[in-house]
Amino acid sequence: MSRDSGGGTVGPTAKSQNPPQGSAKPWGGRYTAETAPEVESFTASLPFDRRLWRQDIAGSTAHARMLARQGIISAAECDAITAGLAEISAEIEAGGFPWRLDLEDVHMNIEARLREKIGAAGGKLHTGRSRNDQVALDMHLYVREAVDGLDGDLVALQRALVGQAEANGQLILPGYTHLQRAQPVRLGHHLMAYFFMFQRDRERLAGARHRADMMPLGAGALAGTTFPLDPDQVARELGFGRRYANSMDAVSDRDFIVETLSCCALISVHLSRLGEELVLWSTAEFGYLAMDDAYTTGSSIMPQKRNPVIGELLRGKSGRVVGSLVGVLTVLKGLPLTYNTDMQEDKEGTFDALDTVRSCLRIAAAALETSRFLPGPMLAGVENDFTNATDLADYLAARGLPFRDAHAVAGRAVAVAAARGLVLARLPLDELKALSPLFGPDVFAVLSPEACVERRRSPMGTASGQVREQLALAHRLMDQPAGAGSWVAVNREE
Repeated sequence: MSRDSGGGTVGPTAKSQNPPQGSAKPWGGRYTAETAPEVESFTASLPFDRRLWRQDIAGSTAHARMLARQGIISAAECDAITAGLAEISAEIEAGGFPWRLDLEDVHMNIEARLREKIGAAGGKLHTGRSRNDQVALDMHLYVREAVDGLDGDLVALQRALVGQAEANGQLILPGYTHLQRAQPVRLGHHLMAYFFMFQRDRERLAGARHRADMMPLGAGALAGTTFPLDPDQVARELGFGRRYANSMDAVSDRDFIVETLSCCALISVHLSRLGEELVLWSTAEFGYLAMDDAYTTGSSIMPQKRNPVIGELLRGKSGRVVGSLVGVLTVLKGLPLTYNTDMQEDKEGTFDALDTVRSCLRIAAAALETSRFLPGPMLAGVENDFTNATDLADYLAARGLPFRDAHAVAGRAVAVAAARGLVLARLPLDELKALSPLFGPDVFAVLSPEACVERRRSPMGTASGQVREQLALAHRLMDQPAGAGSWVAVNREE
């Protein structure tokens, strides 16, 4: 018997247990032949949509209460329905619910069980609705809740970044372009770049949540219903801020899923970039980072190995999340209005992407929090290289030499130093003067790693004061809703 996170088992009526026999249609008298077993197995969505049971029961409970308030069912029938749904919820929680594959999906399983429990009144629950608007409601509820969880996980990762930036932010290391050493930066500055990257992810998710916060129940199969429903009442009970204006749009819209998966894909790309740096920095060739033993693995043959598997899997798992996005886009691209069974293929990719991103965010935060940064190799990377060449050019430009000319002089200085096996700070002053008379004894004061970073006090710069400003902004952003902004507002003068 199979199990999943919904609890319970697929019972003996499932065709995977008894393939030779089909079953009668559970939804009415149109059909005279039983469903072929292979059709049941092929079309059933129960193995993956059963995780929507909480959302399905919440939606059904709100729908029943609305039907009663509208006089469509009696108060007694409503009480029986809601009590029965509460019992079913307890059964599923306890793992004792008799899931049946022949009933196709989570919706029919819950409804059939309700009728077993309370009789004919259970058959009135579906008045005025279709599985089309029912599944749309379940997915809106699920995605909305999942986005809230993702935002919390993103904040936790941001706190890990801020914690390391505050503890080790003064360390100096090479900043890179083209994976070549470029200019010295503070470690705090480097880590805060990821903070703001994930802040933009929070903002995008907030927008996706806004569009997921739409209530579709009441659309029926596609054209509305003849019953005097009050969808606004259901929306209020389920905490929705808005409802759809058009019934055909309500049952066919999966934009909110695509948008959420787009956010997940970009989060995964950002995690992959962070994972790549964890991998690179923990190599002997870089030596900037030591990951905790608890977050590395060894080799089956090489005793010395400490493999940065967390970083590698942060890279690798981005592929499956991006794949989920592409999969759902491909499912939707050719569909006419309104509901088509193709749409049940949106769920497995959505569930997998959300699960994957949440697990990646959590493990990334834990791995980062427990890692140690190694100042010696970081500082050696800037002291024993030419990452201060731009500062040499800036020195000349500040004394009136056009920057392009200053750039050429600094380049010649690098060539001279490299030929002699020296760094710029060790070139004799007379050799620098031979390249430009603008060089003076004070030039060496601007070439130390500390001077290079501290002189970059421009807005967005890597000097200590600028990093402190970023950290202060980060604390404000983490303590308020996601839509607050990862930028600094520009004051405009009229």
